[in-house]
Amino acid sequence: MNKKALKLSVPLIAIAAVAYLIFSPSKYVGYSPDQPIPFNHKIHAGDNKIDCRYCHTGVETSAHATVPNTSTCMNCHSLVAKNSPDIKFLSESYSKNKPIEWVKIHDLPDHVQFNHSRHISRGVDCSQCHGNVAEMVKVKQVASLNMGYCINCHRENNAPTDCSTCHR
Repeated sequence: MNKKALKLSVPLIAIAAVAYLIFSPSKYVGYSPDQPIPFNHKIHAGDNKIDCRYCHTGVETSAHATVPNTSTCMNCHSLVAKNSPDIKFLSESYSKNKPIEWVKIHDLPDHVQFNHSRHISRGVDCSQCHGNVAEMVKVKQVASLNMGYCINCHRENNAPTDCSTCHR
């Protein structure tokens, strides 16, 4: 390949790659993996109105929302539904100090730096990205969370759209 063709093809490939990232639909919309315990958000967050922040403690102070450890679950389940097979599994995990290995649902690429606390502190409601989790028996990804989705939200809310906002 000659130098002229190479100089022309590299920028075209870069433009095509960026366009793909911005406009491609996510292959993860609807992703709803089975979990080690079929945790029902509708019962917990919906019917019982447990605030998301009770379990996802880091959401206001950390880049990550955090998945609760078994001791958080056992605060209630040492008394509630303790004869359920799933709660027995949870209790056994707790007594052995072995964490539940939850399957991540909303998983961004490694090159994306997302900070939950920044969004929460600016009033972004969890449901904007995660959907109405309080009505989900089994959590699924409802938004594409691709680059275009995020940029559109940033534009609509006058948030920064320069590359370094999300990419380091």
